[in-house]
Amino acid sequence: MRIGAPAGSARLARQRITRQRREYNRWVANQTLEDYALRFTAKSARKWTPLRVANTALGAVSFLALEAIGGTITLAYGFQNSILAIAFVSVMIFVISIPICAHAARAGVDIDLLTRGAGFGYIGSTITSLIYASFTFIFFGIEAVILASMLQHFFGVPEWLGYILCAVVVVPLVTHGITFISRFQLWTQPVWFILNLVPIVAVLVTHPDWLPGWTRFAGVSGHAGFDLAGFGAAASILFAMITQTAEQVDFIRFLPPRGTIGGRRWWTALLLGGPGWIAIDVIKLLAGSLLAYAALQSGIVSDEAVQPAAMYRLAFGTIASP
Repeated sequence: MRIGAPAGSARLARQRITRQRREYNRWVANQTLEDYALRFTAKSARKWTPLRVANTALGAVSFLALEAIGGTITLAYGFQNSILAIAFVSVMIFVISIPICAHAARAGVDIDLLTRGAGFGYIGSTITSLIYASFTFIFFGIEAVILASMLQHFFGVPEWLGYILCAVVVVPLVTHGITFISRFQLWTQPVWFILNLVPIVAVLVTHPDWLPGWTRFAGVSGHAGFDLAGFGAAASILFAMITQTAEQVDFIRFLPPRGTIGGRRWWTALLLGGPGWIAIDVIKLLAGSLLAYAALQSGIVSDEAVQPAAMYRLAFGTIASP
């Protein structure tokens, strides 16, 4: 203590905290706004039921790009090559995703920390994050384009305005991470199932002859029967979907610690919300394959037939037509 200093000078001067700083401190202290991004998920935050976490994770695979991919490979390489590629890649992704999701759920870490903990170090985790971020931005852009096209086709919204709306509307949905997304998923899931399944059923009921024609479809290039090159090309496109496992990890790491719940419940939720995402993807890939074929049979050109906007406009038109 300095000689001659007044009594109590050893205490720190009172810090002046402005209203803005107080609000900022309160904002960063709110863990629901971050949901432990890029760091260990605290056990106190893993409070949701296993089924709730799995259900939230499955909501991440609702993107319409899957229909576009399924339609594209079917028109390019035919039904047989596409189906075999979908089956082969789906099994591979499921098997590869099991240990990734299991270790992430046990340790409560995302794909970045999981990569670092696996021994690849800081550079490895950085490269993994770059791949994951690139995949997310690419699919986000594709989804915005697809949804903007649908807004234009169904409601006459200008394309440029549709891009802005589709890009901005997602922001308030993700600011509270899994806290709000889990609720949003529960509210909207029934509507999502209805809007996806009803038009496909309507197409099959209205045009039952399209189903056998679809299973014999050789593609616009005439890939009749199995073709190794066509199978390989379709599989190479589908393998890019394995990056989706990183997004499933972002949700599945919120599973309650394994010791706090039964092992069977834990593993069921893990398989459903983790590697189980590929089962939903298979259904959507097949839906896109069928609807693209249906669009061709309805006289739509191939470039337009692989667009989800054209697919579902045809499908919903089938419901509306007498």
